[in-house]
Amino acid sequence: MKIALIGYGKMGQEIEKIALDRGHEIVSKIDISSDDSFNDEQFKSADVAIEFTRPEAAYDNYLKCFESNIPVVSGTTGWLDKLEDIENRCQNGAQTFFYASNFSLGVNIFFELNKQLARIMNKMSEYNVSMEEVHHTQKLDAPSGTAITLAEGLIENLDAKSDWKLDKEGKDSDVAIKAIREGQVPGIHTIKYDSAIDEITIHHSAKSRKGFALGAVLAAEFAAKNKGFLSMNDLLNF
Repeated sequence: MKIALIGYGKMGQEIEKIALDRGHEIVSKIDISSDDSFNDEQFKSADVAIEFTRPEAAYDNYLKCFESNIPVVSGTTGWLDKLEDIENRCQNGAQTFFYASNFSLGVNIFFELNKQLARIMNKMSEYNVSMEEVHHTQKLDAPSGTAITLAEGLIENLDAKSDWKLDKEGKDSDVAIKAIREGQVPGIHTIKYDSAIDEITIHHSAKSRKGFALGAVLAAEFAAKNKGFLSMNDLLNF
């Protein structure tokens, strides 16, 4: 499979290693400043593009891929105000877009565990739920896309919660999210249910970027063979 990498930072380099190990070819590497590369024949020969850049660049990158009818796999967060437009462009298989707030297989198992625990805790009104996420200082958006996905899973399954709030006091109906940026932490997410008598916690800690990169390559393999708006639930058949 021929892959175009859009964004060649630490994640892009880790994705390249895993893609090559799995027998794929990297035909194009596009840095944020190299817009002209989208017109290169090498880029246009790609079977799929993997995009990990910045929120302000992501949407335009997707449209440039669509102009060449290249399926896109993206892990960039912080641009979701335009998600509906991307979904519309993928209707009836017109374009293919695979989005995940987190490509780690372990995190996606954690997403499902979070929902299941929330269904159980929905009957336990004496507990209040909150969340903490920790990432490296280079991560610009807060809360993380992973934290937002976790919060959406809580809101979907807890009758007492209807919204989330970042780093400030909210209403009782809000899921409180604390975001911490320090060091080179790949990603830590903790869900806590607290009562007057005890505490229940579930926790996921990434040890490196390798898990995210592997998931992105698996998603690219899937997107190259399937059409439409895709997610990790489609890949993992949850």
